[in-house]
Amino acid sequence: MTPNAASASSGPSRRSFLASTAIATAAVAGGMPLLAACGGSDSGSGGGTTSGKNAKKILPAYVAGNVVTPDIPAKNGSAIGFTSKLELAALKTSVTKKLGKGGKVTIMSPFWGSPPKQNNAYYKAMNDLIGVDVVWQNQDGNTYDQKLGAVLASSDVPDVVVVPGWNMGGKIPSAIISKFADLGPYLSGDAVKEFPNLAAIPTGAWQRSIFGGKLRGLPMPAPSAPSMVPLYRQDIFEKEGYKVPKSCDEFMALAKEITNAKAKRWACLDMKWTAFQSFGVLSGSEKPLGWNLVDGKLIYRIETDEYLEALEWSRKLFEAGVVHPDSKLGKNAPDPGPKFAAGEFLIYPNNISQWWGRTAEQATQNPDFKIWGMDVWGHDGGNPTLWAEQPAGIFAFVNKKASESVIRDVLAVANVTAAPYGTKEYMMTNYGVEGTHYTVKDGVPTKTDQGNIDVMNAYVMVASPAATIAHPDFPAVARGQVEWEQRMGAFARKSSFWGMQITEPNRYTNLSNDMEQLEDDIVRGRKKISDMQQFVSDWKSRGGDKLRDWYKQILDENGSAAN
Repeated sequence: MTPNAASASSGPSRRSFLASTAIATAAVAGGMPLLAACGGSDSGSGGGTTSGKNAKKILPAYVAGNVVTPDIPAKNGSAIGFTSKLELAALKTSVTKKLGKGGKVTIMSPFWGSPPKQNNAYYKAMNDLIGVDVVWQNQDGNTYDQKLGAVLASSDVPDVVVVPGWNMGGKIPSAIISKFADLGPYLSGDAVKEFPNLAAIPTGAWQRSIFGGKLRGLPMPAPSAPSMVPLYRQDIFEKEGYKVPKSCDEFMALAKEITNAKAKRWACLDMKWTAFQSFGVLSGSEKPLGWNLVDGKLIYRIETDEYLEALEWSRKLFEAGVVHPDSKLGKNAPDPGPKFAAGEFLIYPNNISQWWGRTAEQATQNPDFKIWGMDVWGHDGGNPTLWAEQPAGIFAFVNKKASESVIRDVLAVANVTAAPYGTKEYMMTNYGVEGTHYTVKDGVPTKTDQGNIDVMNAYVMVASPAATIAHPDFPAVARGQVEWEQRMGAFARKSSFWGMQITEPNRYTNLSNDMEQLEDDIVRGRKKISDMQQFVSDWKSRGGDKLRDWYKQILDENGSAAN
């Protein structure tokens, strides 16, 4: 992807975050269990959640921001959208006074790419804007979990540590509770109004920031609307007269029509994630979304007929020879971008951020290239049953040993980084200093060479505004993305545990370890559906049924979030 094109991240999954402007390196999504403690206790080993009345006492008051009005308001769990040209003279001010008191704050955060020098022009400008001397301890994002574990196991913890959800495995959840401060005294209720941009963060994102019964995290909000899109080459579809399918049978027929292996053209990549959507399989990318209350009984996603049907349909695509050979390599498959651009395959499911990423990537070298998103279809041609995604998944935490002055300086940093699109603070956070790090021509900001060195994924990791999509270089894509989220969000239901911050007891955390590999083996014809049925049976006897009872107790005590 090109780091020059303007983009606001549409959500905090690893896939979508790494495809935003802040990140120069593409990566794939993960998803790890997140954490809170039952009844507000400080014990992480037994697991649990904090919701309902207990959470309301902890959550910050929500005060909608009125500094900037989006071109497309949020609807059905979508991001907000901006499609207008960016006018620097019209940028608003969302932080009217410096809240930082000049203290020093060290922040450890994952970083993808080569970190700039500490005293670079971007860091200096941000620190001056905030009134805090932020010192970055950037760590390789690809091996961050190892560094994180080592640091949290030591006595030398930085003032702030950023922890993405996909790095919250193993002992990290219990370390979060024992090592990080309760921010409630500074943010709960009306206290947050001292930091207006933090007050404008949606309540759902704050609920996900409750760990161990305390408000410990500063969140990066995400849309609850679905984010996995069947992306396709709209230009080739129009040229060849192909119609977007509206059922699984139509997709199979289209895939066979497209595929011509001798001419090096296949219909698609592995469509497993679209199949899960099409058959209404419970979302399972972040626990506890794989669970739901059905007719009074808690069901896990792998126990459902829909799950097996989705795997079987995905397998049939491979069997029919319509899937590009690269997909047989699974996680070792190369970046799909070049072969998608070359037209070797025309459809693949991925995070919505790739809609813009691929557009920007091909804009100059392949002007006819046009990627678009298919609406997800119900497998039988009806409306799909989709599932709402978690409202936050990356968090910044403050050291439990931090003084009040350090905590307040951290919140001053977060109040600037959470400024909305269309403000001076947002432009500084995401683009740096005009003239040094970026220029604007015809309403499109473009990073300079220095901007591509300095303005990378640093300050954006501390806290973020409400989920936003804005591409001044490709406004039609921004509109397409937001409107897709709104259409699909209309079919999205909240599972019984939506928005809850839950950790499973340690004795259950490895129950599903081999499940995804087995899924991929079945889809590729190396294993059979009966192997998954056996896995489910073993899963139940190894602790799945006891885990179900544990989740049922959570519901009995806290109520359901389902709608």
